[in-house]
Amino acid sequence: MLVCRYWRDTAIDTPELWADICVSPHDSLEKAHRKLARSKSVPLDITINFTPRVDNSSGAMENIIHAMDLIRPALWRARSFRLSVPNKPQAHAALLRCREEAPYLESLCIRVFHSMQEDHYSSPCLPIFKGHTPRLRSCSFTSFNFNWDRRVVSNLRVLQLGGYWNGSSPSVDTLLDILRGCPGLEELALRNMSDVDPETCVSLEHEFIYTKVVKLPRLTKASFYYAGIMRTRMLLSQISFPALESLDFCYLDNLTPVLEHLRQQSLTSLPLKYLRIESSFLNEPKFITLLGRLTSLVTLELVDVEDVTCFLLKNLSSPPVAHPWVCPKLDRLNLDGCTALEWDALRGLVESRLSGRPPQLSSASAAAASRSSFVSTASASAHIHALSLSRPATPALQPRRLSSIDVTRCHQISKEMVQWLKMYVRDVRCEPAKGIWGESILP
Repeated sequence: MLVCRYWRDTAIDTPELWADICVSPHDSLEKAHRKLARSKSVPLDITINFTPRVDNSSGAMENIIHAMDLIRPALWRARSFRLSVPNKPQAHAALLRCREEAPYLESLCIRVFHSMQEDHYSSPCLPIFKGHTPRLRSCSFTSFNFNWDRRVVSNLRVLQLGGYWNGSSPSVDTLLDILRGCPGLEELALRNMSDVDPETCVSLEHEFIYTKVVKLPRLTKASFYYAGIMRTRMLLSQISFPALESLDFCYLDNLTPVLEHLRQQSLTSLPLKYLRIESSFLNEPKFITLLGRLTSLVTLELVDVEDVTCFLLKNLSSPPVAHPWVCPKLDRLNLDGCTALEWDALRGLVESRLSGRPPQLSSASAAAASRSSFVSTASASAHIHALSLSRPATPALQPRRLSSIDVTRCHQISKEMVQWLKMYVRDVRCEPAKGIWGESILP
């Protein structure tokens, strides 16, 4: 882009515009050198990104070393540092050049793509930045061996760990020690880790009886993605999270013991607004009992959960007598891949959330609604109006109308059923029907 000399001089003399330094196959060293010179002494956001696609020769290692040699004199003013390399030898060579103190560093991200690689570079090259990172608040490590040194991960607000397998995976005691050093932690994510030994966990359960619970009063988001069910279970039994709002469980086998820990936490405080469970087993009655305690839940995502049946939907649409509604603030429901659900239960849930009372359709009208392939917008509006007139006189107990529902890969839900849902739910997501050549024919 061409500009006049005045605007060119103004841009060059504004160092904040040149504080984002990136070196990658698409960003040259010359460009990074020019930005370093023009950034003067302002804090920098440094990114070195070499994906495995360019790891075909020794050229990647050479480029990483040259990039670190170029940036090394300016590391003292780095505000964020992100390193993504294909393998551990390259990470080792890059981090050997991080010997200067980083007094302004707030965010650190180190990612090694080949996490299963076993070599002599598994020993840590510590301490990076001389162990002096007083402002560090966010750490994201993928397959980076820092010997679980608490000096590297202390007083954090965000902690993300992933890609640790076999002997490199952290023990429950190690993670608890790290969490004790981060009382102000706000986000925790554990992803892709080998589970701990069950026999070790049995002995730890007796030891944990006499240990103090780790209190995390500011933790609002937690994610456990293939992190090992035993590790997840033991961690949640030893931490307190009264402010948790978002929680993910993915690929964790049997979640029933974990649900019990969540129920115990809900007896004091658990303002959960977002809950996602994917590809895991659970005890449906106990799960419903937990949902009854989650009065603040807004989004519920159940993906590939085979244990979810019509029993869950009926409890969401028909609360027991003299009991409050289950999840009255529920606004978005994801049932992707839940093939054990029946259409009548799903329709009853949608209608009950419209009227604020359990569905009372006769069998004849229900059969007629199932057979109908098209209902006009006018009749749908009239039906909603009629349901709204029949609401009870206690608005404080009214459930929220569903605004989004996802029935992708629910093959029992036909095209006509999806069209019915779209009349009462603003956002309906489903797997589009395919034509002869695989093209989508259902909008």
